[in-house]
Amino acid sequence: MTGRLEQQGAVPAALGAGDVRMAEAFMTAFRHHPAGVAVITADPGDGPVALTVSSLISVSASPPTVAFSLSDNSSSAHAVRRAKTVVVHFVRRRDMDLARLCATPGKDRFGPDVRSARLETGEPHYPDVGLWFRAAISGLFPVPGACLVAAELLEASPDALTAHRDDALIYANRAWHGLKPVADTGRAPLFLWPDDSATF
Repeated sequence: MTGRLEQQGAVPAALGAGDVRMAEAFMTAFRHHPAGVAVITADPGDGPVALTVSSLISVSASPPTVAFSLSDNSSSAHAVRRAKTVVVHFVRRRDMDLARLCATPGKDRFGPDVRSARLETGEPHYPDVGLWFRAAISGLFPVPGACLVAAELLEASPDALTAHRDDALIYANRAWHGLKPVADTGRAPLFLWPDDSATF
């Protein structure tokens, strides 16, 4: 079905790549674009590191692959880039303290007050987080100021099929939030299928 494009009057010009307001528009848009929260752990061989990301995305279901971005300003991010494998923790609302810890520069993320362990394959992880995946880094795509990391999932936590029932934790406008469904009883649910979108 083809819709009719409406003719509009004079419209303000879109911001171009050279416009100094482009960076501000970018940051404002993503500040108000809620994102799920994950904690990434790794050990490139010189000790465990952990960091919180809100950039985790699904890339493919076959093979299961995710991607996330890492800032060049983070020493933990540089360590993750050197690692061959990582553990991706899908943190929930009850894990907010851990997410905050791993997002705060200078904090000891594996100190005596933090429950952590090693998988049999050696990667550090947080056993109190119910949903995690061990993943092999399959690609690095450096861009100015950051690096996009692709990782293929190799192993899932024992509770992977049920841990998603916990309340979600999202990050938006520089604050942590819970997630509740929108009550809309008058409409049928909208499903995005894998063939149409990376959202499953």
